[in-house]
Amino acid sequence: MRLLPRGLFGRLVLILLCGLVFAQLPTAYLNLSERDQLLYRASGMQVAQRVADVSKLLDSVSPEERRRIVSVFNAPPLAISLDRPPMATDRGSPEADMRLSMFATVLRYALGEGMHVRGVRAAGVPARYGQREQRSPPRMPMMQHPMPGGGMQTMHSESTFFVVQVVLRDGAVVTFDSFVSPESAEMPLRLGLTLLVLLGTVVALSLVAVRWVTGPLSTLASAAEQLGEDINRPPLPETGPIEARRAARAFNTMQGRLARFISDRTRILTAMSHDLKTPITRLRLRTELLDDEALRAKFSKDLEEMESMVAHTLDFMRDASASEPVQRVDFMALLESLQTDYQDMGNTVEVEGRLAHPFACRPLALRRCLSNLVDNAIRYGKRATLRAEEGAKRITIRVLDEGPGIADEELERAFEPFFRGESSRSRETGGTGLGLGIARNIAHAHGGDLVLKNRPSGGLEAILTLPQPEAR
Repeated sequence: MRLLPRGLFGRLVLILLCGLVFAQLPTAYLNLSERDQLLYRASGMQVAQRVADVSKLLDSVSPEERRRIVSVFNAPPLAISLDRPPMATDRGSPEADMRLSMFATVLRYALGEGMHVRGVRAAGVPARYGQREQRSPPRMPMMQHPMPGGGMQTMHSESTFFVVQVVLRDGAVVTFDSFVSPESAEMPLRLGLTLLVLLGTVVALSLVAVRWVTGPLSTLASAAEQLGEDINRPPLPETGPIEARRAARAFNTMQGRLARFISDRTRILTAMSHDLKTPITRLRLRTELLDDEALRAKFSKDLEEMESMVAHTLDFMRDASASEPVQRVDFMALLESLQTDYQDMGNTVEVEGRLAHPFACRPLALRRCLSNLVDNAIRYGKRATLRAEEGAKRITIRVLDEGPGIADEELERAFEPFFRGESSRSRETGGTGLGLGIARNIAHAHGGDLVLKNRPSGGLEAILTLPQPEAR
């Protein structure tokens, strides 16, 4: 299984998508990290300001009033106590913990002069919060506590717990248990939608851009495939980017040169054929005047061979099927008609299989292609079998014989002009060596192909494949 797309369009899209994903992942990570820090700082500053406000209020009232005020403000996320003993001073703790250092600095600034702050970071969840968390439903990973002025303070499992003691001006010690939570456990909806819209927009524009770039290449590839079927097809439109216009212009120039070359070659060969007919006709007339019967037969045979070679060479060098219009024919009727003609000449030709649908082709050219294949099968194998197979995208005609076959290394060379295998060097059995080449040219003109294959049971198999009209 191939992981990479086979087409240029798919590969360019894959590269762009991978680049966009790899670019979006670090961007999202940086945005979320920055948001985490900002929210954490904001949450920590809010708690520090509340501790400072409560401390100032307690410092401004008498000791008798402080317990009543503490009972009012003693609610999560602050647990306030007036009975806790003073903590040992550890000046290295705030500096060793960045979060605690920031929290203590803001708290000292908010308290001002006259009150001292001691703070440590709790090793675990304080008992006050732990009891509440144990009473929570088992599947709830966090607890929410109301904040002054509205809103909720969420206690996550990764919250940072602080124990802070503020020494009031009269020496009283107030202990605060609090926590600061990382607020961004999940990606915010707005950030996710922003990244999604950005990614979707860039992907859509990339698809349009890639299709715009690869479109001319697809058109050029289709034109190159059709060039073998019709050298005189309309030229490509020279539109689009400058590179596409240059490619189309070069293709049109190549097509024009090929068309002129084939046209000039055809005119030369036609003229040669016309010029050769006159001396051949004169030789035939003089041959008829010979008194020696055996000599006259030899001359007549040589003249017939010359005429056959000239006709076959002309058919091979020019595409006689190009001028024939395409028609929809009953392929089985064509095969059965061919079978009847050969049987009338005393040859054994069988037709197997069935083709249910009409086929669009040049019937005379296709008949000639099949005739050349059947001629070879009868010449070397004494009999021919035509086996028709119909698929979803193509039809296949197999011409089988019972002859000696061809050496594997010569199967492809058999289509070369004037090639005849070692077993058929004689003109008596070998023909001109152009029949298979003409048959393959006709197959290519129909968008198909012709190959040879030795049969395991002996003999040769010519496989003619032709695309269905929908698949062409």
